[in-house]
Amino acid sequence: MTFVVVGGGPTGVELAGAIAELANQTLKQDFRNIDTSTAKVLLIEGLDRVLPPFAPELSAQAKTSLERLGVTVLTQRMVTQIDDTSVTIRNGEEIELIPTRTALWAAGVKASPLGAVLAERTAVPLDRSGRVMVKPDFSIEGYPDIFVVGDLACYLPAGAERPLPGVAPVAMQQGNYVARLIRDRLKGQTTPAFRYSDKGSMAVIGQNAAVVDLNFIKFAGPLAWFVWIFAHIYYLIEFDNKLVVMVQWAWNYFTRNRGARIITGLEGNPVQSRAAVAAIAQDSTQV
Repeated sequence: MTFVVVGGGPTGVELAGAIAELANQTLKQDFRNIDTSTAKVLLIEGLDRVLPPFAPELSAQAKTSLERLGVTVLTQRMVTQIDDTSVTIRNGEEIELIPTRTALWAAGVKASPLGAVLAERTAVPLDRSGRVMVKPDFSIEGYPDIFVVGDLACYLPAGAERPLPGVAPVAMQQGNYVARLIRDRLKGQTTPAFRYSDKGSMAVIGQNAAVVDLNFIKFAGPLAWFVWIFAHIYYLIEFDNKLVVMVQWAWNYFTRNRGARIITGLEGNPVQSRAAVAAIAQDSTQV
């Protein structure tokens, strides 16, 4: 009943908030012998605040919202070891052992293995996360017809201190640019240099709780949550998808239904239990 989320960025904040909401609201009446509201959710961040890329005031509001949901926020702690029964963290010279069987990693990801394949066959350099170092047009050194965009690309804009982050707006703009570049090449035309348009950042914490930084304005709370909702719906492909998601989210909002399901009656042989779960999953995909 102890959940440890490692990483206080947007992913970790959203994950910790979702677990706390499930435990304290959605699943509260679903068990006969378990009180899910006694679950402990710990969010661990190595820096001095959650959501480090955001403004300090938004980080403070995010921390308050998390604590209101029942999340324990531990900053300036570094995770040094994770095993089957515990997470070990370090705070300065102090070492603390947190008993848990559920640790969720949200402190960064390793790039796709395709990056290593490209490095092996083209000698293109990779960063420490395994992302491919790309040129300003997103091609790789020595291979002008191989383009890498999105999470697999490590692109450092001129004059910037760090590469562009692996988020959806970056990937979409890079994809649009490379598509335009290829089209222009086929027509014998040149393409202007890529320029990333930063439209701001958002992070959701829980229902009616989010933070939004639109560069020209920063705000948090229910209004930020609704902005986050509509921004995600806006970028969905096709009108019917947008309509379906909007109706489903509205229904979940007013009914407080998070779509959680519990599979029971699978006692006995673990292999048979896993087979039964797989069969249920297969049936649901066919439906």
